[in-house]
Parts: sequence; C-alpha cells; structure tokens
Amino acid sequence: MKGVILAGGLGTRLFPLTKITNKHLLPIYDQPMIYYPIQSLVNAGVDDIMIDTGGRKSGDFLSLLGNGKDFGLKHLNYTYQEGEGGIAEALGLAEHWAAGESVCVVLGDNIIEKNIRAAADDFRAQGKGAKILLKEVHDPERFGVAELDGEKVKGIIEKPKDPKSNLAVIGIYMYDGRVWDIIKDLKPSDRGELEITDVNNWYIEQDAMTYEVLDGWWTDAGTFESLHHAAKLIAESGANHMS
Repeated sequence: MKGVILAGGLGTRLFPLTKITNKHLLPIYDQPMIYYPIQSLVNAGVDDIMIDTGGRKSGDFLSLLGNGKDFGLKHLNYTYQEGEGGIAEALGLAEHWAAGESVCVVLGDNIIEKNIRAAADDFRAQGKGAKILLKEVHDPERFGVAELDGEKVKGIIEKPKDPKSNLAVIGIYMYDGRVWDIIKDLKPSDRGELEITDVNNWYIEQDAMTYEVLDGWWTDAGTFESLHHAAKLIAESGANHMS
C-alpha cells in the first residue's frame, strides 16, 4: 500500500500566517505540521509516500523534507495541485505514481495521538474496497458524518443539520485501485470541487466500505483555534512523533 498526503490549498483561514508559507509547514508545538501525517503513515508500515502540495512556497517542502531520511525513508515523491479543486481532485494527481495500487490517504492537517497500524493491517487483509476512520465528536454538524448499521456504513452526510450519529469521518482514508476511475467519473459539487465524500459513498453503495473508530485523540489544524488545540494536545501528551 502506498501513502498520499494532501498538503495543498491556500490556508485562507490561517491568514496572515499563510500569506508567506503553506499551512502544512506551520509549527505544531515542536515540529512542522507535515511531520505528523508522514509519521502516521510510517507507523502504519507505509514507506512509499507522495506529498501533494500547492499554494505558496510549495518548494519549501523539498527543502524541509528532502527524501525523507529523517523518517527512515529512502525516497519521497512530490506533486503539485494548481488551485483548489477539492480533496478528490488532489488525490487524482497521484494516479500515475500509484500505478493501480491501493493507497492510504491522509489530509496534511490531521494529527492523531496513537497510530493506525491495526487499521492499515486490517485493510491489507481486506484485500479490496475501502476503509474510513471515524471519531466521536461533540459537534458532528461541522463534519462528514457516518450513519452506521451494525458493522456496515449506510452512508456519509456532509455537514448534516440533523446528524444520524456523532461519528465524524476524519481525514484518513484507504482505497483499492478502483479509486482512480471513481475520481474520473465524479462531478463537481455546488462549491466547484470534487468531493471525497462522493468517493466514499460510491464504495458504500458497492457494499465495499469498512470502518474503524480511532483510538486516542484526533484533531485537524486548519483554524487558529484548532492549531492552538493541536499544539496543546501534543505538548500535554509528551508524544515524540519522530519515534
């Protein structure tokens, strides 16, 4: 399984910090934000990784990360997303590199306390289809929310006014090689983007989606509040994400 980290966008909610740099290069406590999703993939046994950048100062990723030797990697791959066409469009840029293999996709501002090795191993054993990671939240109306029926995912509703559960879909997804054709068939949403929720719902309709509820805390870091919250969680946990 290969790994894709989506670290593009303009980070407008973090202006003026992001007027001169990419959001994913900002510090979270004692490390750049991008370090955390890389380590999440490495901890899951994924060592062939592509970073999808965009926006300002994208070349700084190469200066910071090089070939990934600080993470025990022999090589890192990079691609560039022009504009903001959505998560699914950004993922589609990795098609040629992935060469039909399954992928674990991590949004670059997602930070977790523990690791996803067990979920990744379960997906490898699953052999096909997709897997999403869920986490209980107190404000599910802000997220894509999963509706469950026992062990099955019935559907995902984006930012529902009346959530069917408090289980948010976090920014870690695993897909088999069909994902590339699915993305090609997507139609832009009302906001003009190719939505990852539409990809997930395709797999659900095919009865090919599994899920796991994430152990430990999770946060994104796309606003000033969540950026501060993420740093506080890292500081209090005493976690060394480079080990």
